[in-house]
Amino acid sequence: MKILNFGSLNLDKVYTVPHFLRPGETLAAEKVETFCGGKGLNQSLALAKAGGQVFHAGSVGAADGGMLLDCLRDGGVDISLIRRLEDCATGHAIIQVDPAGENCILLFGGANQAITREQIDWTLAKFASGDLLVLQNEISELGYLISAAAERGLDIVLNPSPMTRALLELPLEKVSWFLLNEGEAADLCGGETDEEKCLDELLRRYPDSRVVLTLGPRGSIYRDKARTVRQRAYPVQVVDTTAAGDTFTGFFLAGIAGGETVEAAMDQAARASAIAIGRQGAAPSIPERAEVLAFRG
Repeated sequence: MKILNFGSLNLDKVYTVPHFLRPGETLAAEKVETFCGGKGLNQSLALAKAGGQVFHAGSVGAADGGMLLDCLRDGGVDISLIRRLEDCATGHAIIQVDPAGENCILLFGGANQAITREQIDWTLAKFASGDLLVLQNEISELGYLISAAAERGLDIVLNPSPMTRALLELPLEKVSWFLLNEGEAADLCGGETDEEKCLDELLRRYPDSRVVLTLGPRGSIYRDKARTVRQRAYPVQVVDTTAAGDTFTGFFLAGIAGGETVEAAMDQAARASAIAIGRQGAAPSIPERAEVLAFRG
């Protein structure tokens, strides 16, 4: 099974701050660093580090995207499906990280919002029924991409992040897997915050889908129309939560694509995300598979 991640590619400017910026405030950052990021890139790296055969599709600016391509290539990701655009800047993010390791993120889409239907058709032609398509909500033409992939018989995975009102208008009934956090789940369910009711509502709306709900320090839950699986979180000292969810997604999906049980894939994903939380940055925090297998929590 091949894995296609059609997703975002960002340069992350990470500012270490004493607290998140308030309206009208000027605040001196304690440190600034530049990392490779974007939910798409993070998930591709996690998939590759977990042992998956992953192809990344997307776009970067020709003038400023080289760092991202090198990062993916060095991480074992096939980058032959990424386009370099002459007339567009690479997407980027401004990330504030506070002393508790929490973050807030400002995104500029750039080349991520220049995805065309022609590019989608050209890319999907290289994949077949049963292959896995991984999506987030940081690129353009997402609705067309979901429909075109479904017609080809790909299994579609959606991480609905960042959550927007426009996402609710997409053909979500064609999604095979939802991987999402509590806030995203509540938004998809019309504001329902009780996790059990929210899971029930998601499966009522999308009965043929499978759902993985991440709950931060309370672990995660898998549910389909036949069963529920619960996974505990592994406690660690929090440094930076930026790539925790992307790391979980990548390791979970690599496990599923590799034939592991849901239980084994969730446990591996929980271990991997715990390691990521204990490190600074997005892409640099994603662990190698050997580290995850050795981790005991």
